[in-house]
Amino acid sequence: MAAYATELGISGQSIYKWRWQARIDAGLEAGVTTAGHVELVALGKMVRELETELAIHRRATELLKGDVDPEGGSRPSR
Repeated sequence: MAAYATELGISGQSIYKWRWQARIDAGLEAGVTTAGHVELVALGKMVRELETELAIHRRATELLKGDVDPEGGSRPSR
């Protein structure tokens, strides 16, 4: 493995990791497949986006709570 790694200009550890991941993807070892990892990353991004959107809605609700007159649509005069 070391000779191949040197020839490719990468670390020997990279080859072992790739081999291990290939075994997981083939179902020979337990672990998260490459496709599963891609899906988890995409879902994590989606969760962060939804949490940001929810925070915006919550902040807007705080700002508007009790400050808008439903009849006139503007803030009451002082």
